[in-house]
Amino acid sequence: MSAVSLLLLLLPLVSAQTYHWGPCPDPKVQPGFNVEQYLGRWYEIEKLPASFERGKCIEANYAVRKDGTIRVLNTQFYKDKVRPAEGTAVIQDPREPAKLGVSFSYFTPYSPYWILTTDYTSLSVVYSCTDILRIFHIDYAWILGRSRFLPPETVQYAKELLINEGIDLFRMKATDQTGCKDD
Repeated sequence: MSAVSLLLLLLPLVSAQTYHWGPCPDPKVQPGFNVEQYLGRWYEIEKLPASFERGKCIEANYAVRKDGTIRVLNTQFYKDKVRPAEGTAVIQDPREPAKLGVSFSYFTPYSPYWILTTDYTSLSVVYSCTDILRIFHIDYAWILGRSRFLPPETVQYAKELLINEGIDLFRMKATDQTGCKDD
């Protein structure tokens, strides 16, 4: 099968994602990342579109399991229901602990989940990119907060960081965090 044929077959699958020609960028990640400090609840503030995230009140909760993997519990309110998705994150290389792999199924490989920066208490900027034969790439980016809303200057700082790392934010949009039920 030619690369062009493969590309034509894959394009419908990525239509709800953000994709770009060429290989993935290689952004710098958080130096000295400490997963223990990162655990807990994070709220999605803004993101690049993702087909698996269409609702509002989107949040992620991270906790260490007994086997040392990280439980990822994402929730969103969509079509009048809270919809959870549970996955697993792993630190794939202890020398680069900010480069995690995340999977939401036993049948799928780990996808990159790179923490570009975090202060652990208010802001996290996360990037994920999958290269398709170096012809194009599908990427995701998230600005997360420990609260449902961040000051505009904090969001702007996060966006500038992503842009400076070569990540196109043209399709980035805010997540609706209004009218959410808090625990």
